[in-house]
Amino acid sequence: MSNRKIKDNVEIYLSVLIGVTVLAFSFLIPNVFWSAANFQSIASQMPILGVLALAMAVTMLTGGINLSIIATMNACALIMAWVATHYPPGALAVVLVLLSGFATALVIGVINGMLIAVVRVSPILATLGIMTLLNGINIVISRGSSITNFPDYILSINSSSILGIPTPLLVFIAVVMVMWIILEKSAFGRTIYLIGSNEQASHYSGINTRKTLIWVYILSSVLCVIAGLLMMSKLNSAKASYGESYLLVSILAAVLGGINPDGGFGKVFGMVMALILLQMLESGLNILGVSSYITMALWGGLLLAFIFLEGVNVARVFGRA
Repeated sequence: MSNRKIKDNVEIYLSVLIGVTVLAFSFLIPNVFWSAANFQSIASQMPILGVLALAMAVTMLTGGINLSIIATMNACALIMAWVATHYPPGALAVVLVLLSGFATALVIGVINGMLIAVVRVSPILATLGIMTLLNGINIVISRGSSITNFPDYILSINSSSILGIPTPLLVFIAVVMVMWIILEKSAFGRTIYLIGSNEQASHYSGINTRKTLIWVYILSSVLCVIAGLLMMSKLNSAKASYGESYLLVSILAAVLGGINPDGGFGKVFGMVMALILLQMLESGLNILGVSSYITMALWGGLLLAFIFLEGVNVARVFGRA
């Protein structure tokens, strides 16, 4: 009952904030904010950040964190970019590109998972180390430059649409639905929440916590492959330094969406609402000519206010229990 009340308040807060944001920008910039170009801009920016936020959130649900998501995305993108530019376009090339990306993600995910679940390194230290290692490797293998000029089967992901809806947005919606099923409708998802609530108790109850944690970090890395493909298609290039600003924003989106940093609580739908709010704020403030630094400061203030409201709510709920 307590968790239900907290969840409801998260969604209420986000609904109110989205409503206030829409009303404010409708008054300040009605013609531009409601234009098709603005919504296309939001739709093109949300998928990459959204997939990365899900990659972050799934590890946070276990009480961990994955600071290597951006480095993983770039590593997978560079490997896929090399394959895509060295093999002639065709069905075989598509298969090789995807296999190379997912194989890279599998290796990174297993290493992260083994360090955390078996060696018992703190998640923040393990993933920070992997992030640093991957950043160095990415720069060495790419020599600090970008790989460009991808074939049409990659570029068409960003340029195409289905029933007027951009393909990247449809990919993001599909990922959200899959993650919703995994986290909220499967035994694996319930195990993730149990480990996040109390890993030791989960272990003593018969749950293979080590195996589950390894699979969680593999899943997080696999999501980075999807983000890497979307990034490659959008920019027509892959580089070691792409998306560095997304790391903190992905954590912000997860926490703002109700993901408990200590694990055990949080829903996919709440995080999607947080992403919509953040993208609307960024787009509207950008149209108004507000500095991106002020936007980041606003996001930080919004997160602090949200944490304060949730803290007060948790204290009230459990104070009555």
